[in-house]
Amino acid sequence: MSKEKAMPQYWLMKSEPDVYSIDDLRRDGRTPWTGVRNYQARNFMRDRMKVGDLVLFYHSNAEPPGVAGIGRVASAPYPDPSATDLTSPYHDPKATAAQPIWMLVDIAFVEKFPRVLPLDALKTDDRLAGMLVLKRGMRLSVQPVEAPHFRHVLRLGRAG
Repeated sequence: MSKEKAMPQYWLMKSEPDVYSIDDLRRDGRTPWTGVRNYQARNFMRDRMKVGDLVLFYHSNAEPPGVAGIGRVASAPYPDPSATDLTSPYHDPKATAAQPIWMLVDIAFVEKFPRVLPLDALKTDDRLAGMLVLKRGMRLSVQPVEAPHFRHVLRLGRAG
């Protein structure tokens, strides 16, 4: 009996470029996505992300904010070590090795766009209507992206 390969899923992950940028990911090749402290975002990483899923790497709190490139989920979920690190700004005193609470995945570099695809450009594109990042008040740092939206953003980003 053959196993069908699961369809890839697509995601958007936000990072402030002065904390960790697409250039940092390109330099490092791969990084653990530490410090997520929202249960819904954690659940996406823990329960739904699979190795090979593609990620829109989004620069938040930037001028302009927008999609800077593409990453790939490079690991299964595992406990976020920053939660139990007393020196980490992401330390959570409720997290323990036995009950880690916070999970992460590793993200690998795929490509950097020629320029950041600005949020304002995404908002004015009718083909992206309904994309979560465009919804008022949507602040999740990890969020799913529908396949048609992902493909369209990829085309726009590569066009520079």
